[in-house]
Amino acid sequence: MKNSAALAYSMTTLGASMMNGIFSFYYVKLFLNKYSISEGDFHKSQVVYLVWNALNDPLFGYLQDNSRAPCCARRRLSILYGAPLYGLAFLLAWFPWRAYAPGDRLSGLHLAVTLCAFDGMLTFVLLAQCALFAEISAHHESRLRLIQYSQAASLLGSSSVLFCGLVSGNMEDFPAFQAFVVLVAVLASGCMLYTGLHSESRYDRKVLQTGPPGPAEPPLSLSSVTTMTWQILTNRDFQLFVVMNFFQVFMVTFCNNFTMIFAEHLIPPDALPSLARSVMYGAGFICPQILVLSSQKLLQVFGYYRLILLTFYLEAGGAAVMFLLGPRHYYILAFFLTANLVLVHAAFSLFNLPLADIIDSDLQKYKRRSPLSSMVFGTNALFTKPAQSLAPMLVVSVLNQYGYERIQADSGSGDPSELRSLHGAMFHLVCLLPCCISALQVLAWRPFSIRDSHTHDGKYADG
Repeated sequence: MKNSAALAYSMTTLGASMMNGIFSFYYVKLFLNKYSISEGDFHKSQVVYLVWNALNDPLFGYLQDNSRAPCCARRRLSILYGAPLYGLAFLLAWFPWRAYAPGDRLSGLHLAVTLCAFDGMLTFVLLAQCALFAEISAHHESRLRLIQYSQAASLLGSSSVLFCGLVSGNMEDFPAFQAFVVLVAVLASGCMLYTGLHSESRYDRKVLQTGPPGPAEPPLSLSSVTTMTWQILTNRDFQLFVVMNFFQVFMVTFCNNFTMIFAEHLIPPDALPSLARSVMYGAGFICPQILVLSSQKLLQVFGYYRLILLTFYLEAGGAAVMFLLGPRHYYILAFFLTANLVLVHAAFSLFNLPLADIIDSDLQKYKRRSPLSSMVFGTNALFTKPAQSLAPMLVVSVLNQYGYERIQADSGSGDPSELRSLHGAMFHLVCLLPCCISALQVLAWRPFSIRDSHTHDGKYADG
């Protein structure tokens, strides 16, 4: 595989990471604190998002693997046509439809439309990119190169969170924030268009090399689609991966949405000034890529299975130590919040490797002419994406039980005993949730059987 192919692939990662980091980090705070959305409307929007989020992945997966339309069937064209719409959907959140009063029902509709539009375009574009990951090459070494280029692009793209915080004072200067996100949307769309113009899977190359197609094949019947989906679902390794990945998506969402809120409440401004907080938040998105890039040799020697398992042990151990130390060690707490964000994102960055191995295994087992890449990624998302809604719903419910909504309505002031109770709940969430979820992930991940693909680079020919 040429470096140019890896570069073209990684440009979508660059664009997506620029937008996704800002969106996931700021949207909950924006709607809770600035738009003053009610808890009921927040939950309703998340339920709508949960349903759409779960359904659109297998739907787009089926379309991209089985459609005759080039804009769906060819990976690069899905990215090419989807990129501008992805950028527009990203901008929906940051421009209120009117001046929202506290509890304004329109802010709930705004959130529901924003989440569904943004996730729909994210899914359409990134599902095609995930399929490219499995289809550009089947060699482990080539896939590591894709990971390497992709992480370098993500490192650059994730710095958008840092610069956004510096430019807008962590969203305090909202007009500057809005100007910055418009710039990000334009740059990100341009990056993804580069992928759409210059990237090809090896199956696209086969079609080009074999000349004009013969008579059109009949579309797949419902029974064929059901059979293929059942074959994916009954794969034991796929089941284990989905369970583990559900909890990882939950943790990624939890860290993205609430790290800033927890830090603002648990760490006093005199202990960590605004500039230091911006650097801390930016490091949480930049350092995962540095960690993955510096782990390339470890991935070659030990494989992704062992490294992912190690991150679970580190997360659980770090959370237990932080809990024992208590909330008064502000610098250690700031380091823990950042380190936890880094570990969660770093492990998540490796998840295309096991899914690609599952796709290869399915291709060989059922003697398919082409891999069901998008269907496998989409079916995985069917079960894991709901965690993106469950995490904020659960945490917001817990926080509001301890008076978070009332305290925010009073501009952060309130009864001192209520504030202490809220901060205690936040600290328990920060420590106990990662500890428990990491333990569950260890139980789900340990039986995974595809552990040594890094030692069999030639297991499948690219053909």
